[in-house]
Amino acid sequence: MRQTISISRFSCLPLVAISLLGDPASAHAEAADSAAQQIVVTGNGLATPPATPAYNVQEIDRDRLLATASGRIEDALSGVAGFQQFRRSDSRASNPSAQGVTLRALGGNATSRSLVLLDGVPMADPFFGHIPLSALAPERLSNIRVTKGGGSGAFGAGAVAGTIELTSASARELGLFNAQGLVDDRGDTELSGTVAPTLGKGFAVVSGRWDRGPGFWTTPVDQRVPASVKAKYESWSAGLRYVTPIAPDVELQVRGLAFDDNRTLRFAGADTGTNGQDGSIRVVGRGHWQFDALGYVQARNFYNTVISASTFKPTLAQRSTPATGAGGKLELRPPVGASHVLRLGADWRVAEGHTNEDTYKAGVVSGHRRAGGTNRNLGLYAEDDWTLGAVVLTGGVRADRTSISGGMLQTSDLAGKLTSDKVYPEQSDWSVSGRGGVVVHALPQIDVRAAAYSNLRQPTLNELYRTFTVFPITTLANPALGNERLIGYEGGVDWRPLAAVTLSLTGFDNRVRHAIANVTIDATTRQRQNVDAIHAQGVEFSARAALGKVSLGGSLSYTDAKVEAPGQAFDGKRPSQTPRWAASATASWRPAERWNLAVTLHHVGLQYEDDLQTDALKAATTLDAFAQIPLKGAFSLVLRGENLFDATVVTRNAGGSMDYGTPRTVWAGLRIAVR
Repeated sequence: MRQTISISRFSCLPLVAISLLGDPASAHAEAADSAAQQIVVTGNGLATPPATPAYNVQEIDRDRLLATASGRIEDALSGVAGFQQFRRSDSRASNPSAQGVTLRALGGNATSRSLVLLDGVPMADPFFGHIPLSALAPERLSNIRVTKGGGSGAFGAGAVAGTIELTSASARELGLFNAQGLVDDRGDTELSGTVAPTLGKGFAVVSGRWDRGPGFWTTPVDQRVPASVKAKYESWSAGLRYVTPIAPDVELQVRGLAFDDNRTLRFAGADTGTNGQDGSIRVVGRGHWQFDALGYVQARNFYNTVISASTFKPTLAQRSTPATGAGGKLELRPPVGASHVLRLGADWRVAEGHTNEDTYKAGVVSGHRRAGGTNRNLGLYAEDDWTLGAVVLTGGVRADRTSISGGMLQTSDLAGKLTSDKVYPEQSDWSVSGRGGVVVHALPQIDVRAAAYSNLRQPTLNELYRTFTVFPITTLANPALGNERLIGYEGGVDWRPLAAVTLSLTGFDNRVRHAIANVTIDATTRQRQNVDAIHAQGVEFSARAALGKVSLGGSLSYTDAKVEAPGQAFDGKRPSQTPRWAASATASWRPAERWNLAVTLHHVGLQYEDDLQTDALKAATTLDAFAQIPLKGAFSLVLRGENLFDATVVTRNAGGSMDYGTPRTVWAGLRIAVR
């Protein structure tokens, strides 16, 4: 019997938290004033373990987050060479279900192979596995930490291509009031703001953002027809965050997020969108026994209408895809001595969802289809970092029980009578993975590091049960998919020739066994299948320098990724949508307080649309710029430029049917900051 998870079962979580907001610290009012003065509320999780750099970590600070040319989170992340979505489009002009993110060319389909966390909460859509990028406004964040090596630790299952950790900004970083409004040369607009008052010994943050516009032409001029339209979009998101101490060394963190994102792609009527409501409660203890306890719930939905490229009538309407995600974790760090950081934990995740679709014939509804199921994951982990003078060792092990249940596919006629009713077998498995590494502070200026790891990723409900079409290709679901398994290792060196200059070089070898890929069946059909493996070997280089008022940063990635599938036509070829070369470089100048002038150069190498390498996406290089110029009082002028050389960025090529990415775009507006 299928088990369905209702959002109402978890809706009490935010209410319980809100009931604490009056004055949770009042229970400790009798504490000594001197102890109360020592309370420091950060809004963060526990401190990063000392051996984290063993897995090749790159950070994006708040200054860089606020200086992106597009004002979008994926723009900031593109500064990490090797980061990619399934397609090159940003979240204004792509199907939301294609917003899976990955690192190190371990892609091949649209699902995220990198674990994305916001304040410790997994952000992937429970049904699709994509990331709601338009809801993750960079101005709300303090920093982003990108760990490229395979994951372990909390929610580690799924991090076969690393972990991307987003940390929300505190009231101190935000200031009491921040807002900005901009308009571009096409009439697109962006309006955002935050209010972050101090409340007792804690703080609250209320934030909102609204983006809308007529968009740009994704269709090349010579392929436009009367039904062709610009990629118009409209999205909004609103967030509420509250952080307060409930004991001298314990703080409560409550977060809520709601968003709605709507787009039209290529043809009139080809509307797509997603929306969601997230809530989480986190309690962090920094005393003798440190702990991090977290619970969250997510309600998401997605819709999509497919328009025929020949008749320009609907062929499929995915009316809704309601999905619920829920989970939690508990991590303990017992006091085991100053040289050790021991982490013991458990986490649990469940994702339930169904797609509800209308099928069409000659532009008229002809039937209905419903498919979906439930995925679960229970994980237990232990990890220890051991500092031995100039050497830091780390090792961890993780056990995961994954299960797939309730899988079904129903089709019915217009009267609602079932024409087919398939129930798929349940799957369950226990898997053990681990990782280990070492960081050697060989010299004051040089660190040497090495790591090895294994991990797994469960197929998403989308991969298992949802068939989709992007003209002229139909990609079939596969309810028999199994888990992916990562085995990888890497080594690198970090060199600081000057106090303000860091150069890093990393070599890696990652192999994802049973990787899920969109395999070509014929000229118009693909199917998701477990191939033998995707094997990626490569080199990553990064550099950063803070030279007074000038800051420089850049990264370069070369990855030789191949599909291993003996006897198949795609054996030895590159996975779909994966470039060999990727690079990014940013230079910024701050001549005075509140001034910021920056330019960013991005390059992405040749990619292929398909697994047979027949449809090429040519290499592209773009130049972006950002300027903030203070005006009177709290106001600043903001100027942004995207793709200033107006380079042609091909984002899709299906037998010559193409889509283009963002053309040259110039923004202007005002920013106000009240501390």
